[in-house]
Amino acid sequence: MTKDMMKDLFERFKVGNFTVTFWDGEVCRYGQSPPVVNIIFKKPLSSTFNPDNPLLSLGEAYMEGDWDFTGEFEEIIRIIEENKDQLKPAGITGKLTGLFQTVAGKRKQKQNIEHHYDLGNDFFSLWLDETLSYSCAYFKQPDDSLYQAQINKIDHILKKLQLKPGERLLDIGCGWGWLVIRAAQQYGVRALGITLSDQQYEGARQRVRELGLDGQVDIQLANYLDLSERDYQFDKIVSVGMFEHVGKDNIPSYMDRVNNLLVPGGLSLLHTITGMTEEPVNAWIEKYIFPGGYIPSLREIIGLLPEYRFHLLHAESLRLHYAKTLDHWYANFTRCCEKVREKFDERFVRMWGLYLRGCAASFRVSGLDIYQLLFSKGLNNSLPMEYSFIYRD
Repeated sequence: MTKDMMKDLFERFKVGNFTVTFWDGEVCRYGQSPPVVNIIFKKPLSSTFNPDNPLLSLGEAYMEGDWDFTGEFEEIIRIIEENKDQLKPAGITGKLTGLFQTVAGKRKQKQNIEHHYDLGNDFFSLWLDETLSYSCAYFKQPDDSLYQAQINKIDHILKKLQLKPGERLLDIGCGWGWLVIRAAQQYGVRALGITLSDQQYEGARQRVRELGLDGQVDIQLANYLDLSERDYQFDKIVSVGMFEHVGKDNIPSYMDRVNNLLVPGGLSLLHTITGMTEEPVNAWIEKYIFPGGYIPSLREIIGLLPEYRFHLLHAESLRLHYAKTLDHWYANFTRCCEKVREKFDERFVRMWGLYLRGCAASFRVSGLDIYQLLFSKGLNNSLPMEYSFIYRD
């Protein structure tokens, strides 16, 4: 890609103040105010650069070390977000952290999950907290550690579900199992956690065995679509950070399965990333990080609830909590870069760093959000009159 082509690309940006430094030392300034970030190209970009999909191509070029920047990465995401309308004629929509819609069968869904989550328990244990919680934490205090914030999040969810001893709990996409384990320990429920990741399955099963909870907590390598209401009925159903992998066309199937598995009056909590609108988004995340996913809009989810006689009881945004969670993950990741580089390579290190920083920035400057939605199957008249009790210690 020639310098003139790159200049044409950046001239599409009508909002934002930044400079671009090229490999020959030439500096171009864009915007009317002092620049907030400098993008530095170390060499001409590959001839395979696609100007009709610059976010994918720029992401790949960053992975190869062809460009870098000075300033806050958040400002780059802000500039991209504010200029996406100008880029739409070239086929660009959405956010850096978005997921691209696909239609996939159950086999493809498992492959997509394995692409990300089966990178290895040893990899995730390098930069996640001790619980291996790979979803938005909940910072009750600004100085909470990542571990404490993840425990806060689990306890926050379990409190909303109002669990009682002996109740049956299903966790769809249970990860490494900490939520179902803590639910069993703290509330005396019988819990089933399901995952499509072999690595998560093995790790969660080992935890259950070590804690002596085999008779109370079951972990299965299973697709939620394969759970039959003839074999299972649950008082409470929870899903944390899994809904984004369902895919747009499968959202009704998810709701239908929850409806069939949940007892009348039962509660379900859905913890998911949401977007402002229903739109496909950039292909870099879809190709390299989360293939086969889709970020639903809040209205898309809530608008579907009446179709199943689900009654929304409580909705809570944790947007800035997720940005802070990602800050912690990135800080941890930078401290273990050498180990990651030995396990993978420099390209992977740059890819994963771009993913973590890009997601944190997008939660701060774009319409990307994350919600916990609590709803009941039909009317439940035995619940408290209001939900302010959730925030009481």
